[in-house]
Amino acid sequence: MPAVSRLCHAVIFDMDGLLFDSEVLYREAILAAARELGHAFTAADFPELVGRSWALNRVTLQRHVGPEGDVEAFRLAWVRHYDGMRADLALKPGVVALLDRLDALRLPRAICTSSSHADVAHNLALHGLAGRFDAVVAAGDYARGKPAPDPFLRAAEVLGVAPEICLALEDSHNGVRAAAAAGMRTVMVPDLLPPTDELRALCHLVATDLHDVCALLG
Repeated sequence: MPAVSRLCHAVIFDMDGLLFDSEVLYREAILAAARELGHAFTAADFPELVGRSWALNRVTLQRHVGPEGDVEAFRLAWVRHYDGMRADLALKPGVVALLDRLDALRLPRAICTSSSHADVAHNLALHGLAGRFDAVVAAGDYARGKPAPDPFLRAAEVLGVAPEICLALEDSHNGVRAAAAAGMRTVMVPDLLPPTDELRALCHLVATDLHDVCALLG
C-alpha cells in the first residue's frame, strides 16, 4: 500500500486502547466493581461500553443495575478500582516510534478521546509523553460524543487542518464510525474489538499495531 504522508497533513489519535492499554484495565476494574456491589455484569458485556461517552454508557449500565439501582455508585466503584490499577498502564506497541516518525515528517497531531482532560494528562505524564501532542480534544470539548463526528471535527479545527486531509487512528467501532463520518482517512488498530465487514469498509487500513502506521506513512 502506498505511503499516505503526502495525503495527510495531521494525525488524530484516539487514546484508550490505541495509545495506552487502558481498555483491559477498565474491563478488570468494572468487573471488580460489579463483584463488589453484586451487579450482573460480565466480561462479555464490556465491549458495548468501548469507545462511547459516559452519557451513553450510563444508560447501558442502568440496565445492568436495574431501574432502581444506583448507577452512580457503580461508576464510582469502577473509577476507584481503575485508579488502583493505573500504575500498571502500559503503552501500546509502536507509540513512541510513530511519534518519532511524525516528528521527522513535521506532522501535527492531536488526541481525540471520550476520556477527560485529567485522564489524558495523567496517562501522558506516566509515560513521559507530555508535550508530544499539539492538541487534546477530550470530554466536554464537543457537543456529541463518538460515534458522532463532532470530536474528530473539533480536533481538526483545533489543529487548523481540514478533516479530509487528516489521518485518524482508532481501535473501537464507534471511534472508526466517528472518524469516517468526519471525512477522515481512517485506520483501525483493533484492541478488544475485532473489525467487522462494516468497519473494514470505512477504513483505509486495518493495522496490526502502530508500527504498521509508521510503515504507512513511509
